[in-house]
Amino acid sequence: MLILVFVLLSALHVHVLCCNQVDRDSLLSFYQQISSPPQAPLNWSSTDCCRWEGIACSRYRDRVIHLSLPARGLSGTITPFLANLSFLSYFNLSRNHLSGPLPNRLFHALTRLQTLDLSYNTFSGLLQPPRSSESDALPSSVQTVDLSSNHFNGSIDPSFFNRASSLISFNVSNNSFIGPIPSSVCMGAPLVLILDFSVNHFNGQILHGIGGCSDLQVFRAGFNSLSGWLPHDIYSAKKLREISLPNNHFTGPINNSIVLLSNLTILELHVNELTDCSRLKTLLLRNNHFGGEISTLDFSKLQRLKAIDLGNNSFVGYIPASLCLCRSLTAVRLAYNQLVGEVPPCVASLKSLAHLSLSDNYLSNVVGALKILKHCDNLAVLFLSRCFHGEKMPDDYDLLHLNGFQNLQILTLGGCKLIGQIPSWIAKLRKLKVLNLSYNQISGPIPAWLGDMPGLFVLNLTQNFLSGELPHEIGRLPALIADNASSDLSYLALPFLFDSLQYDRLFNLPRGLKVGNNSLSGNIPAEIGQLKLLHTLDLNDNNFNGSIPDQLSRLVNLERLDMSGNHLSGEIPGSLAALHFLSSFSVANNDLEGEIPRGGQFDTFPASSFEGNPKLCGYVVQRSCPVITQVDMSTEDDEESSWYPVPFGLGYFVGFFAVSITLLFHSSCKAFLLT
Repeated sequence: MLILVFVLLSALHVHVLCCNQVDRDSLLSFYQQISSPPQAPLNWSSTDCCRWEGIACSRYRDRVIHLSLPARGLSGTITPFLANLSFLSYFNLSRNHLSGPLPNRLFHALTRLQTLDLSYNTFSGLLQPPRSSESDALPSSVQTVDLSSNHFNGSIDPSFFNRASSLISFNVSNNSFIGPIPSSVCMGAPLVLILDFSVNHFNGQILHGIGGCSDLQVFRAGFNSLSGWLPHDIYSAKKLREISLPNNHFTGPINNSIVLLSNLTILELHVNELTDCSRLKTLLLRNNHFGGEISTLDFSKLQRLKAIDLGNNSFVGYIPASLCLCRSLTAVRLAYNQLVGEVPPCVASLKSLAHLSLSDNYLSNVVGALKILKHCDNLAVLFLSRCFHGEKMPDDYDLLHLNGFQNLQILTLGGCKLIGQIPSWIAKLRKLKVLNLSYNQISGPIPAWLGDMPGLFVLNLTQNFLSGELPHEIGRLPALIADNASSDLSYLALPFLFDSLQYDRLFNLPRGLKVGNNSLSGNIPAEIGQLKLLHTLDLNDNNFNGSIPDQLSRLVNLERLDMSGNHLSGEIPGSLAALHFLSSFSVANNDLEGEIPRGGQFDTFPASSFEGNPKLCGYVVQRSCPVITQVDMSTEDDEESSWYPVPFGLGYFVGFFAVSITLLFHSSCKAFLLT
């Protein structure tokens, strides 16, 4: 009985002490100075403050550690008594309508504070009183401070960060702060990752000290009145991923040391007074969110520029004619933007241009583009895919007396929906290694002269209206029989996308022959088996008939073989199991029969590789193969046989004797067993 009373008293004691009286009084003082919307009132009427909305207490003590009421529609001011919440570690009143200044010495009192979020309110006044001291600084425990989108003003004294040794993120953007940015922040908070001072009235220079934040990843101070040169030591913060300093008054050049920031993905320096980088040789800005009228950009002063990559952005407008004034250009990539219009005629003057990628834009006049570009004598890489939608394929009449493109090694015009036939002027491109005309509306036959292209090792004619037979001459492509391709483009000036993969070396491209999704007919040429360097062979979705050539087993480097969606018959050659690199295989939807080969890679292919062939059998499709009993009749034709004809009567007698003996023996055994 005494034990039960003790337990009840202990439980009652815990309940009574669950909310510290000092903390409760401090919260009630705050509650009396704020109001909540009538439709969602804040109710703090119970005795136990640890049960109030937005309040959490420590697990083993009675002290308030969390005050979190974001987006509750609260209005009013913050009472100084909140400074009595000395165990508070998480303080979030963001996205309300609270106003007024912060209480003096608030940060000094909250010595256990780790997260402070007062963003998106209308707080005003100073962060620190005049003549502040270290007692007004951020506590050493604080990790995240977000005071953005308020009306704070005045300057931030450097002493504010003196004790903030645990600070990771500091955001005071969209306020009305003035004065210099406290560059000493890195002395007090060396572990900080994010600093955001943007959209204020900060002025003056950013003094030396930012480089002391060795872990800094994001530095934003755009839309202020900062001036002077960019601080040299900013390039020492090598973990920086973002530098955003637009709309200021910075002057001078961008230091060459910016190349040390290898992790940098966002660099915003627009609307400043920075000096042009007239000695710039390489400008790589691909894979960002840049936009606007690209035609307004002036490249005329970049006379030493050799490579420019603005691909994978959101630029609009015309190809800037000022690029033509950069006579040293060797590589230009503007792919994956929203450019319109035509290739400007002045591009013909870029005699050093070797790499041009304009794919995935809204360009027009493919005939005009090729007539201009044929004058670029050194052009080796030309990507024009998914442009010129629905235009006519440039034919021999359009490019009469073609004598350009003699150094061209890659030509892609895929996905343009071009109408016409494969033009014979392509046969003049004797150095061509990659030809992509896929996803167009090209009709007619595949020309036999393609088999005589000396360096061609990637031919992609997928998804067109091609008809007739696949020429036997394709089986003599030299660069797919012997590795005699030169390494002219071992290292490209700019990487390029091919089949959704990025390459920077031409010889890394998988060698392939792709003619799927057409109307080709006839037999699969056995001569293809000579192309032993092939990695990919796509013959799918055509009208091929006949059997699968056994010679395909000679394609020892083959990784992908697709013959699905045809009218192939006969058995799958068992020799294909010797293709040890084959990782993708399909003969689905044909008229094949017999047992599916076993062994090698064939044991890894799914049933879907063989579906649509009801006469196929074997383990993979879980369909038993019929058992065929074979009788050995070889002795009937053997002239050396030791058997001789037996007279009918003698045979009858021998047979009768054998049966009689058997019956007699059986009767004897039966009698013996019964005894």
